Amino acid sequence: MSATDEPESTTELAPGENLAVLRKERGLTQVQLARRANVSLSLLSKIEVGDRTLTPAVAAAVGKPMGLTMAEVLGKAAVAKGKKRSLTHLRAALRDYDLPGLESVPVGQLSTDMEQAHKHRKQMNVSQLLGVLPKLLRDATTHAHTTNTAEAWTDLSEVYSTVYWVAARHRWMDMAELAVTRQRWAVEQHPTPIGVAVAARDRAGTYLNFGDVERGLTLIDRAIIDAQQALSGTDRDIAVCILNLRGMTLAGRLKDKREAKREAERHIRSAVATSDTMGNRDRDVLGLTVGPQNVFTHRLATYVDLGKPRDALSLTDDLSAALDGLPPTRVAPTHINVARAQLDVGDRDGALKSLSVAWDVAPQMARIHPMGREVFRVVSSLHRRSNPELTRLSKLSGIGL
Repeated sequence: MSATDEPESTTELAPGENLAVLRKERGLTQVQLARRANVSLSLLSKIEVGDRTLTPAVAAAVGKPMGLTMAEVLGKAAVAKGKKRSLTHLRAALRDYDLPGLESVPVGQLSTDMEQAHKHRKQMNVSQLLGVLPKLLRDATTHAHTTNTAEAWTDLSEVYSTVYWVAARHRWMDMAELAVTRQRWAVEQHPTPIGVAVAARDRAGTYLNFGDVERGLTLIDRAIIDAQQALSGTDRDIAVCILNLRGMTLAGRLKDKREAKREAERHIRSAVATSDTMGNRDRDVLGLTVGPQNVFTHRLATYVDLGKPRDALSLTDDLSAALDGLPPTRVAPTHINVARAQLDVGDRDGALKSLSVAWDVAPQMARIHPMGREVFRVVSSLHRRSNPELTRLSKLSGIGL
């Protein structure tokens, strides 16, 4: 890939629009796709014209008969302007996982650079993060090979986790899969139970993005058992909570909604129980946020995925307090999920307000977040008439009115 290349098949279309393009490219009628995907023709039609949102579960269902993953249906996001060269360098660093540099890396410098990357990630400065990741990955690789300590290999696995996070946010699933494979490899050089749990969580995330939620849940349940056997006390609660957060998201997207509800509630109960031991505020663990507040955000999102928007909205009586202190990486998606729930109950004005908050909190995330773009597409379609806020978000998102 040259310095001017982007990931293949990127799109600036919102997911529902992208679905219509993909269907037509394959010569399928709406009737044919609806029948093969076992979804309602009326629903498919409304999704394509912008009257209903394309949810992740439906995206996975319609993707299968077209030979596409959920991520491909939602649409791969293009690389940030001016960062194509950084993406090329990052891919090269991923290939060179066993080729450390010739010069040692000062520990203090590596720690500073990791903290900078962590800050960019929490603040959702995606383009800035992509700019520093290639060098950080090479330096962490060199340091791990040179010192060969558990701490150094854990640091490297954390960097790979961040690479996975960037790739998954853009739906660059080839890079995401490679990153989690490298992450697991790094962890196995000097295993730590927490590092193993985070690697399992990220690997399950690739199954989530491919729409293969059943296998993802199998991975999570296996990892929970391993964590319970390998850890004790607070460390065990942290690992189990991290895994349950992924578990409830996967469960919420099961096709059988009765099973989805049962499995989601099982993971929610476990996540609540383990997070209750961590105090009132969340903590950072290998680049992840874990604690009662993040359990709240995942629970709300899971209710939306389960088709229970009123249950999700019942959690939002004091949303500001619930999200206080959380990073933009958690605040913005939560407001997007609130917007989804509001749209599902017919509150178009509320959905627009929630989207506005998400864009203000983390504009770079909102631009690449598939549901943020999709909800805005439907909200703008249903409003019929433009207004200043619709116009503002249209310009920021690149989605025409």
